[in-house]
Amino acid sequence: MNRYPHSTRLLVAIDCIIFGFGGEEIKLLVIKRNFEPERGKWSLMGGFVNEEEDLEVGAERILFELTGLNNIYVEQLQTFGKVNRDPVERTISVVFFALINIHNHDEESVRVHNAAWISLKNRPALIFDHEKMVEIALERLRYKAALHPIGFELLPEKFTIPQLQKLYEAIYDMKLDRRNFSRKILSTGLLVDTGEKNENSATKKATLYRLDKERYESKFHAFWYFMPDL
Repeated sequence: MNRYPHSTRLLVAIDCIIFGFGGEEIKLLVIKRNFEPERGKWSLMGGFVNEEEDLEVGAERILFELTGLNNIYVEQLQTFGKVNRDPVERTISVVFFALINIHNHDEESVRVHNAAWISLKNRPALIFDHEKMVEIALERLRYKAALHPIGFELLPEKFTIPQLQKLYEAIYDMKLDRRNFSRKILSTGLLVDTGEKNENSATKKATLYRLDKERYESKFHAFWYFMPDL
């Protein structure tokens, strides 16, 4: 077998930034390391790419091991390759970010991996360059959520417009005008009225909607401009 002439050993890792929404705030799924270096500190979920594994397949594997979920929204973010980013060995990290509804994940998988959902706004210090990864992922989430309907990936199958508004307020850490937001969202034609009401609402019962998945998938890359106040 022909090989390129080289003598440098480089490791390729995958780090996954997993954002979740439980109804009030955006959370980040992190693990507490049980090995050196940085034992006992908070880290993103990650691992090394297997020799016969595509990057996307590796990311899906890591996400499934931690959350028990398949077919979730995942997107490659950026590659981090500073020489001294990992104190043990030269490691290049390919970073992905994923969006899930917190209530759908496998709680046992999270427990086994010594992981926890932590408030994105009040997150602890993360190891290595993981904090920078999260900052860039949040910027990407805010950019994409304003233009494309990826925010729906964080919601349950049925939801109210107030719940959807609360999600967008959590993403952007700002208050939105209720009427403007409702009008903008309904104008997209992405919502289907289920004919049901939210029986658990503390106020008057709000209409439950579901996502028109066919329209969602066919128009995903269209520019919707969900955030009229930005």
